[in-house]
Amino acid sequence: MENETVTTLPIPLRPEFAGILRDQLEFSRAGISSTEEKINRWYDDLILQSGASIHPAVVLMLCLLSAITFGGIMFVVQENLLSAAMATSLGGVFPLGVLMMVRMNRQNKILNQTPAMIEELARAAKTGRSLENCLLMVAQDTPAPLGTELQLCARRLQMGVSIREALQQLSYRTGLVSLNILSMALSVHQQTGGDLVHVLERLSRTIRDRLMFLGRLRAATIASRATAILMLIVPPGILIFFMVRDPEYFTNLMAAEWGKNLTIAAVFLEFIGALWIMRILKNTQRAL
Repeated sequence: MENETVTTLPIPLRPEFAGILRDQLEFSRAGISSTEEKINRWYDDLILQSGASIHPAVVLMLCLLSAITFGGIMFVVQENLLSAAMATSLGGVFPLGVLMMVRMNRQNKILNQTPAMIEELARAAKTGRSLENCLLMVAQDTPAPLGTELQLCARRLQMGVSIREALQQLSYRTGLVSLNILSMALSVHQQTGGDLVHVLERLSRTIRDRLMFLGRLRAATIASRATAILMLIVPPGILIFFMVRDPEYFTNLMAAEWGKNLTIAAVFLEFIGALWIMRILKNTQRAL
């Protein structure tokens, strides 16, 4: 019998099915470390980790509409271009501030759910199931928002993604150090083996201890953090109060040479202080 040669033909491209693919929801490009790309990466992470099911371009449009709304209202009320410009700047960053608050709230919820999830994962591992099956079972019983991320991780596993890559995506989508520790521990266990139940139980106790430490740290530094936030809020608030009370206040202030110099110096120092405080708060948030 003669051997039959099987010719494998390439799958032809079908442009009519391109619409079923999901749009790329990122602005940053990998491998580039410019300032612009860092801002894009921060923006992409904010959208992803906040859990908002909205296109990043829509958020930018909301920033534009918010800026126009705030600036237009201030101009109608005050009829002053300087106050309208300040209101426009505030309105432009307002949606981003809301997303940052949503992300912080979501991360706190996930962090509080993590120890109980790991304990349930340990109980599932005691039955002799594989790690993949344990994750699938725990994902169905865990409430949102952590349950939603676990279900996405489980679907990745069902599609053939390695457990290491799926867990890395889980920690990246949440932005939490605790889930990064879980990802590293399970990835090492997959490579080296060992008692999975013992690893998960110790990991659960470790994360609970970290939560207690973070709670004590927040309680001890709450006065300092509140003071720092007030230092950022009070000066613009006082300026807005005087501008609402007297529409010509800011114009008269900028007309005087000493008022102009002091205002520019105050804005510059306020900006430096805001960057410093945001950096401190960001480093504190990384401890999660």
